[in-house]
Amino acid sequence: MAQFNYKATDKAGKGRKGTIDAADISKAREKLKAEGLTVNEIKDAGETKSGFGIKKKVKNRDLSILCKQMVSILNAGVTVITALEMLSEQMDNKTLRAALVEAKVYVEKGGTLSDAMRLNPGVFPPMMINMVGAGEATGSMETSFERLSTHFEKADAVQGKIKGALTYPIIVMIVAVLVIIVVMVAVIPTFVDMFAEMGTELPLATRIMMAGSDFILTKWFILIPVVVGIIVALKLFLATPTGQLLSAKIAINAPIFSDLVIKQNASQFARTLSTLMGAGIPMLDSIEMVAKMMNNKIFRDGLMDTKSQVAKGLPLSKPLKDMEVFPTMLVQMVKIGEETGNIEDMMEKVADLYDREVDLATESLTAAMEPLTMVLMAGIVGMIVAAVYGPILSMYEGIDNM
Repeated sequence: MAQFNYKATDKAGKGRKGTIDAADISKAREKLKAEGLTVNEIKDAGETKSGFGIKKKVKNRDLSILCKQMVSILNAGVTVITALEMLSEQMDNKTLRAALVEAKVYVEKGGTLSDAMRLNPGVFPPMMINMVGAGEATGSMETSFERLSTHFEKADAVQGKIKGALTYPIIVMIVAVLVIIVVMVAVIPTFVDMFAEMGTELPLATRIMMAGSDFILTKWFILIPVVVGIIVALKLFLATPTGQLLSAKIAINAPIFSDLVIKQNASQFARTLSTLMGAGIPMLDSIEMVAKMMNNKIFRDGLMDTKSQVAKGLPLSKPLKDMEVFPTMLVQMVKIGEETGNIEDMMEKVADLYDREVDLATESLTAAMEPLTMVLMAGIVGMIVAAVYGPILSMYEGIDNM
């Protein structure tokens, strides 16, 4: 079942709009027609207002709020079906709302909530589905949702800090590109004729700027498909195993970013493993789920190999150490957790530790990026000044020497 927004006209000619549940859009039209309505417009409630069928992404923050609300509602003694109905009615994210409506219909037919979530794997992550399933099996769904709420909240906080650290340099880069374009289009052309009348060989920087200006003004239609082609080719390359491995190596070894990348992955690994094992999911399944959640291919492949090694009887700390990417502290804490028989609690403490480390690494990255972006802007301004005023100064010096 899906949810559709519609605008229709009744038999009296009065306009009506609302939401209707149906298996597909044609069934929705039939239901509205059976109610005596003439459909003027109907579309999937999970689609964005752009109308291109692109669904809104469900963010960690949305999932955290959902889990918090689910905990409160279930603790109040409300049934799962009623809880899903209540949450779907007040959910702002249309994609998540449609998934909740579909889950409600499935559970009403006798299915479990975890199986209902599997109908929308793009909305509910595997970790959430498995933890809800574990909660259903043990009769502790409230605990599972509470753990999930904390997990998604922490993950959202870390992502927000990383995005915040990268926002400033990205804005500076965009401004730099816009400045160059404005100079090429509006400034350089006013000097071209004057430079041509000088009759002397122009500096290299000036000739490069003039050539760039001419290209943008006369062949801009070539530039657009070239830029788009480069972006598409880069995305396709990064989607290949080779591209993913290359980007993973760059991220881990980049002088400024490596510290943040390693600590962020360490935090994600520890937090997710603690959450899954604390919910009663076996270690091997937990490691596999954590591995699939990692965006960095080196961490992802290493953890999949770790799962295989643990399945053969090795302690978790050994293959983690052999990966040579996780911090030594994390490996040592895992080893202590194995010796004490309480890995999940130890991993929670490690996650808290590396959450703080991510904060410090983010602050260090921001502090390092600010002077670098200023140097970049200064270099661009210097290049423009040299290209525009270099020939003029040379001309004045020639006149003085006459």
